[in-house]
Amino acid sequence: MKRALFSVAVGALASAAWVMAQAPAEVSLVDGFRTVEVASVSDAMEQLYGQRGYMAHDMRPLSAAKFAGPAVTVQLKKEEHKEGSAASQGMLDAIDASPAGSVYVMVLEDGADYAGIGGLMATAMKYRGFAGAVIDASVRDTPQIRKLQFPVFSRGVAPSTTINHYRVTGVNVAVTCAGVRVNPGDIVTADEDGVAVVPIARAPDVLKKSQELDYTEHRMLPFIEKFRSIKEAVKQFGRI
Repeated sequence: MKRALFSVAVGALASAAWVMAQAPAEVSLVDGFRTVEVASVSDAMEQLYGQRGYMAHDMRPLSAAKFAGPAVTVQLKKEEHKEGSAASQGMLDAIDASPAGSVYVMVLEDGADYAGIGGLMATAMKYRGFAGAVIDASVRDTPQIRKLQFPVFSRGVAPSTTINHYRVTGVNVAVTCAGVRVNPGDIVTADEDGVAVVPIARAPDVLKKSQELDYTEHRMLPFIEKFRSIKEAVKQFGRI
């Protein structure tokens, strides 16, 4: 128990330190990822590194959304207890300690039938300036979240709570979210096609490749409209 609490505390301190260390170069990278399609990011990760960078198909948005930002990660373990919200304090600390533009990435062990966040946490993230949230579990209070127009991706919707059923075991630690490893600070980008994760060390190359793929595809569209042949478009541009 003490070790878990220490891990959570260290993670919260790391969040605060990251606020001070965020470099202008990383900010410009994030701006770039906000403009490219997640499908192109996924293709770029595969073409450059032979690596799957996209989350499972059931990670879906509550409403149409597009965002990108550095990951703030929170991990919860399933454990029945009677400690109430004290066991979940770390997930709240992560919100208050993180810089604007962050993406909240929460992973619940076997969390399909539990809501990782609801209207209160979404409101806090909205007014802290978070870019969005990606929840490897369900969510609740969906009318409030939609009214906020805060982007949330999740594996489903459920009315349940994590309180007394889960314990926060890590903040800003490496997690596996919907099949993809996410480290704190990795760039998470999302649109209606899904969610992709780019390791920060690979972000410049992945962004450049994604922009190239977007540019090629967007040039192909008027070509197909004009010549009414996808075969000729692929032959001309070498992409499908």
